[in-house]
Formats: sequence, C-alpha cells, structure tokens
Amino acid sequence: MIKTSYEFDQSILAAGSSLKTNILLRFRADIAKSPRRNLNLSLVIDRSGSMAGAPLHHALKAAESVVERLEPDDILSVVVYDDEVDSVVPPQSVTNKAALKNSIRKVRAGGITNLSGGWLKGCEHVKTRLDPQKINRVLLLTDGHANMGIQDPKILTATAGQKAEEGIITTTLGFAQGFNEDLLIGMARAATGNFYFIQSIDEATEVFSIELDSLRAVVGQNLKVTLELADGVSLVDTLSLAKVSQNDASQAVITLGELYEDEDKLLGLSLGISSAQVGDLPVMKLHYSADVVQDDRIQSVSGTIDVVAKVGTVEEAAFAATSHIILELSRLTIAKAKETSLNLAEQGKHQEAEQTLRSLVKDLRDKGLNENFEIAEEIDQLEYFASRIAQKALGNAGRKEMRDQTYQTMTRNRSDLVGRGVTTGDEVYAMPIVNEVGSGVELHCVREGGKLRVKVMSEGYDLTKNIQFPRAIRAEGARYVVEGLELSSDATFYRVRGKITRFAQPGETDIFVAPRQSNRANTGKASKGPASAADLPTTDSVGDSILVQCVKDGSKLRARVVSDGYEPDWNMRFPRSVREEGMLYVVDEVKTAPDGKSYIACGEIKRFVQPT
Repeated sequence: MIKTSYEFDQSILAAGSSLKTNILLRFRADIAKSPRRNLNLSLVIDRSGSMAGAPLHHALKAAESVVERLEPDDILSVVVYDDEVDSVVPPQSVTNKAALKNSIRKVRAGGITNLSGGWLKGCEHVKTRLDPQKINRVLLLTDGHANMGIQDPKILTATAGQKAEEGIITTTLGFAQGFNEDLLIGMARAATGNFYFIQSIDEATEVFSIELDSLRAVVGQNLKVTLELADGVSLVDTLSLAKVSQNDASQAVITLGELYEDEDKLLGLSLGISSAQVGDLPVMKLHYSADVVQDDRIQSVSGTIDVVAKVGTVEEAAFAATSHIILELSRLTIAKAKETSLNLAEQGKHQEAEQTLRSLVKDLRDKGLNENFEIAEEIDQLEYFASRIAQKALGNAGRKEMRDQTYQTMTRNRSDLVGRGVTTGDEVYAMPIVNEVGSGVELHCVREGGKLRVKVMSEGYDLTKNIQFPRAIRAEGARYVVEGLELSSDATFYRVRGKITRFAQPGETDIFVAPRQSNRANTGKASKGPASAADLPTTDSVGDSILVQCVKDGSKLRARVVSDGYEPDWNMRFPRSVREEGMLYVVDEVKTAPDGKSYIACGEIKRFVQPT
C-alpha cells in the first residue's frame, strides 16, 4: 500500500476569485519491515588524468568501503575508464571481498575522459544479471567533462532515461570542481536515480555510504502521480525536480521515482483557483501507482484520492492557523527560488536574480521562519548567493552548490543532504583580525557532513548548540571573536551579536591572511628533459600543474594533455628523451603553439607516481 496525505499551506482558504495556494503531498510505502533487497551494482569510476593523485586514491577507498558493506548474495562489478574502458571486476557475487578490494587497489590514473564508454559498460554488466527483485543500479563517478566517446549531454541524458525503462537506474556522483553538473543531474533525473556532489575528496566514502544506505532502504519504485484537476483549478508550478509530462487527456503526470523506507516522498504544488465559495472545494483527483515490496515480492499498486480544500470567509481564513507544513513548503520554495535565480543569472539578468533571492529572504523573515535554525541557515545561504550573483562572482563552486542544494531539497527528504556547501567566500580574507579574545566570545568553523557549521569555544555556553553565522565569512578551520551570543526564541541555537572579527593566535600561521596562490612561477620557456625518464624527479600529486601522458600514435610516441580544459588530441612539443609509452608526467605550464593547434610543455617536468 501507498500511504498518501495532503495539506494546504492555509488550513482555510478565503472565498473569492483568483486565489493561489500551495499544497504539500506526501507519499510513503506503508509496508511491514522486510529484509533488505539484494543489489546488482556496478561501480563506474573515472581514472582519467585529472583524477590522478589524491582524488583517485579517495575514490578507490570509497569503492573498497562499498565492497566491505555488501553481502554474498549481492552482485558487484567495477568499471574504470579514461580513454580506455576496463572491467577490473566483472559481474560476480561478493564472496571474496579481499580479492575484490585487491583488484580495485591496482587501478592507476590514465588519460582522457570516455565517460559514455565507462557508463555504458557498467549498464551492460548490470543488464547481464538483471533481476526485477534486486536493486539494479549503476554508480557513475567522474571529476571531469566527457571529452571522448559520446559527449552530447542530450544523447547521454536520453540514454539514461532509456536504460531506466529497461530497469537499469543510474546514480551520478560529481567529484570536486571539474565535472559538468548539468549533465550529471540531467542523467540522474532522467534515470530516476540520485545525484551527489562530493565537494571534498575525503568525503567520497561518506557519500558512497549515503547512497548505499539509500539503496538498502528502497521499498518502492516507479512512483507516478497523475493530477486530474477540477474545473477552475490550474497547475501554476511544481515544487519538485521530478519529470513532468502529459497524458492523452492533457493531465500532468509526475514521475517521482523511488520510495525509501521511513522517508516521505514530498511533492509541492502551486495551484491557481479561479473562484471559491464557502464550503468544501474539490480541487483534484490524484491518481498514483508504484511498484512496491509486498510479501517479499515486487508488486504493482495504484490508487486515487480526492483532494478537497476547506473554504471560509475572509475573516475565518485570517484567523485560521497557518498549517504546520509551512516549514516543508518553505524549504521547497527556497530550492525553487535558487533554481530560478541561477537560471536568471545565466541569462545575464543578475539584478532580477538577486532580487528573487532577497525578496524571499524578506518574506521568510516577515513570517518569523528565521526562528527555525534550518530556515535561518537557508536565509544565510540565500543572502550569500544573492551577494555573489550581484557581484557576478558566483563562480564554478557557487554554481555547483546552488544546483546541488536545489536538487537534494526537491528530490529527497533527508537532512544530511540539504544545504551542503563548503566553499570559502573571499570575504573571510578581508576581515579585521584580532590576536586575543578579550571580553568577546571565541567561535570555530568546522566541516560537518558537507556543511560548514560554526561552534562556540568559550566557556559559559552550550557547546552542542549551532550558531547562526554569515555564510559569506565561513571558512573551514577559521576562528572568530564576536561581541556576544544570544539564544533564539526557542532556545535551540545561538545568534551572533555585535561585531565579528577573525581570530589569529599569536605565533601561529594565519592561513586566511590572503587567497592562497601557487608558489610556482611560470617561465613560459619550453621544457627540457634529462637523458631518460628515469632521471626525472617524481611527484605523487598534480596540484595546479598539468598532467600529460605519453601515448602510442601509429609508430610514434606522442605527448598529450590529459588534464581537463585542454584539447585531448592535440600534439605537444615535449622532450623526446623522456617519452615512454603510458607514462604520466606533471608539467608546470602548457602553452598553445604558434600554429594554434598544438601545445608546448613549459617549465619543469616531473614523473607522476601513483600515491600509495
């Protein structure tokens, strides 16, 4: 059975014409606890050059953690890809975990990014063991843009939808800052899977764990909702990132995907009502269907509920209590505003984008919702993004955070996924600095589950409480001194009172004194090599340098750039004495040659070795 419920943002709507109201629909699989379903899982991991070093190391550690948590009846395959695709673990039962983890540890960084080839191989492996009673899933991890194979986002997104129709769902994981979030989110939405933004490379294991927990909790799939609106009722907006289509009767059909144990699937709708008389107003018939676990088998269920609004006089509506679902609807409204603002900014409408966010902040405060800590945190996020957009300085990291926050809020109902973001704002570097706390209160910014939280360090305060603090000056590891703290009205969190300064302990290195820049000076001079590759210095990190690989091109050895942002098939002027097939190098700088269609390696060359 699917348990359904609905609530309007106002318990009584005012009679009249041209009304607009919001409604929150909840769906939950109402079934007895059952054993978890077995998995048919393929891990598809980017091993291209941009993953070299710590990123690949953490990604592989995360893959090993998945192996450790699987059961003998689960099926696992592991695919790695650069310009070539390798199945390091063909589809098999998880009976020898040591052997599986050993195969994963042998993976090394390679060339450019054939995302489509790796992903389709993972889909192929899942298909060979396809079982409707299992969770059939591909987890695609990448840190870069597809620059080989099928590269068109429209084709990849459409194919993800086709694979989902075959029963193969894709979850995408964007690693660090180089990936194409529009592509990965598009694929996840089309496939009714999940998307995750792994902001810090050491979060990879944690994020894989969240997805694995989600897969274990899947109790229903293919949830679809059809809206049969009453006369005079129109659908103004959908507060969800679910796929919306129309059936032959021109009714909206909303695909909500999977249902998770003990987690409501939320759908917010904005409705227009042409006129309403006092009494009960039929708003719509809501038809739903899903495949759920019943009696240890997957069975199709469906049903219909009548959605009815209570309409009263203007006085009755004014005195009626605001629905308690206002917080849930506010979160969805905030996510929708972020999506709208980002779209406006990318159309060059920065002032309109900023105003969209600032107007919402005012509305939330006018309603007193800033007394709720999570909404207060969202207000700080909205003000931060509004300021960055106004300055035309949102940047790559800010865009990814906005897209991720929108996605998670409008697709899942988990507190550990919403509001994530750890990017340091430039404002922290310009803060006034003090070297002693004095009569103030010392605070510390820490990273917790993908979020930057500010905690109190001074005595006399509850160290377990969170602090509402401007998002623009949060930076992991930073310490601050404020004049004082005051409790929120419900005494659940603190607010900062008075001036905020940054605290630097005397004698300690201040890592936020200025934006950290590379110490490497680009000379612009073509690289020169020693007698052989064995004579090159070695490094196990790429940093802000460029990764180059030597590949066989017919009878010749060519040097090609494998870092993202470069043409992967351009030749390069590179010392012949150090060229060895398959070898990876780190160079200081890569310049475009005078012919405009090749590169020149400049500065020092080091041989890249995989960290252990």
